[in-house]
Amino acid sequence: MGIQLTAIHWVYLVFIVFILALLIRRRDTTMICVAGIFALGLLATATLSGSVSGIFNSFVYATKELLGTIMIISIIVAMSRILIITGINETMVAPLTRFMRTPAMAYWGIGLIMMVTSFFFWPSPAVALVGAVLLPVAVRVGLPALGAAMAMNLFGHGIALSGDYIIQGAPKLTADAAGLPVSSVMEASIPLVVVMGVVTTVAAFWMMRRDQKNGTWRDGLVSTPGTAGPLPAGGTGDDGPVLMSEGLRKGLALAIPLLFLLDVVAMFALHLQGGDATALVGGTAVLILIVITLLAHRSQGQGLEKITAYLIEGFVFGFKVFGPVIPIAAFFYLGDSAFSELFGQVLPDGSHGIVNDLGVALADHVPLNGAVGAVTLTVIGAITGLDGSGFSGISLAGSIAGLFAAAIHSGAATLTALGQVSAIWVGGGTLIPWALIPAAAICGVSPFELARRNLKPVLLGLAAMTLTAMFLV
Repeated sequence: MGIQLTAIHWVYLVFIVFILALLIRRRDTTMICVAGIFALGLLATATLSGSVSGIFNSFVYATKELLGTIMIISIIVAMSRILIITGINETMVAPLTRFMRTPAMAYWGIGLIMMVTSFFFWPSPAVALVGAVLLPVAVRVGLPALGAAMAMNLFGHGIALSGDYIIQGAPKLTADAAGLPVSSVMEASIPLVVVMGVVTTVAAFWMMRRDQKNGTWRDGLVSTPGTAGPLPAGGTGDDGPVLMSEGLRKGLALAIPLLFLLDVVAMFALHLQGGDATALVGGTAVLILIVITLLAHRSQGQGLEKITAYLIEGFVFGFKVFGPVIPIAAFFYLGDSAFSELFGQVLPDGSHGIVNDLGVALADHVPLNGAVGAVTLTVIGAITGLDGSGFSGISLAGSIAGLFAAAIHSGAATLTALGQVSAIWVGGGTLIPWALIPAAAICGVSPFELARRNLKPVLLGLAAMTLTAMFLV
C-alpha cells in the first residue's frame, strides 16, 4: 500500500512543524498558515494566480465548514446576554452553587457533567448546554474561565468523543476499516480511554493549581466568560440591567432549563446526533432569546429592535473569535479533501489526502512488533488528527491497525482502538485551536491559550495510553 510522497506532502509537513512550534511559543500563526496555503497552491497549480486565488478559496471553504459552530456559539452568546441583563442567569444558577463550593469541585463537576452529556449527543451541543448553565457558578467559586474550558474540553471532546460508546460513530468507522466487530473495538478501547482520560484530566488540574500557586497562571481571557465580550458603543449594554419582576424571572429561570431538557429528550426520541442536535439547541436558544427580549423590553416598546441588537452582538462576537481561527482551519483542511476540491486532482494516484498519505508512509517504514506497532498507531492517529476533524483519519488508523495485527498475529482490536482514541484526542477538539473553539468561545478564553494548556496533559496521556497498549497487544 505504498504511497509516493511528493513535494506537496513534504511542504505541508514542514509547515505543520512551523505552526506547532509557533503555537508552543504562543505566537500568532496566521501569516505562516497563509504562506503554507500559498506554497501548496503554487506547487499544485504552478501559477501565481492559482496560488493567490487558493488563499481566498481556502478561507471560504474553512468558513463554510465552521459555519455551524460559529452560528451556535453566536446564538448562545446572544441568548446569554439577555439572560445576564435581566438577572435570569443569576436566578437560574443559584441552586447549583451548593454543589460547587470550591474550584476543585467546579472543575470535576463541570467535567463529569460534560462527559455524561457528551456521551449522549456529542460535545458541541453539550458545550452550549453545560457552559450556559454551569460556567457562571464555576467562575463565582474561583475556578478560572480557562480552567472551566479545559474541563469541558478534556472530558467532552476528549474522553466522551474518543470512546463514543453511545452513538458509536467513531468505533464503527475504525472497526469497519479493520474488519472487526464494533463491539470488540469498543471493549478494547475502555482501558485506553480510562488511562488517557485519568492521566490527562488529573495532569491538567494539577498543572493549573501549581501555576496558580506559583503566580504563573494566564487566564487567556478574550471576553467576559459566557457573554458577548465588550459591548460596542450604542449597543444593548448601554441600557444597563433590565428590570423584571421576581416572579417572572423565577418562572423563566425554571422554564429555560426545562426547554433544554426537552431538547435532550427529543434527541433521544428522534435519534438526533451531531449537527442535528446542535441545530435543535440553537433553534431553542433563538426562541428563548426572542421571548425573553419581548418580555423584558415590552414597557419601552423596543422588543423587536432589541432582538436584532442582541443577535448582532452575538454574531459580532462569533466572527471576532473565529477570525484568527479561519486561516489555520483553511491550511489544515488542505490536508484532507479540501486540497483536491480547491486545486484539482494533482496528488498521486491512490492518494487519500496529504495527511492520510503521510500516515501511510510512516506505517510503511517502521519495523513491526507489538511495542513499535503501538507507538506507530498513536503517532499515525495523532497525525491524521491534525486536520482538526478527528474523524477523517480514523478509518486509515483502522486499516493500518489491521495490517499491523496481521503481521504480529495479535492485538487487532487494541491497535484499532489506540489509533481511534489518539486521532480524536488530537483532532477532535483538545489540541487543534479551531477544533476546540466551542469550549473556548463559551468560556470567553483564547483558543490558542486553551490549546497550549492542553498540550502537556494530552501528551502525557498519549504516552501513558501507548504504554498501556504495549502490554495489551
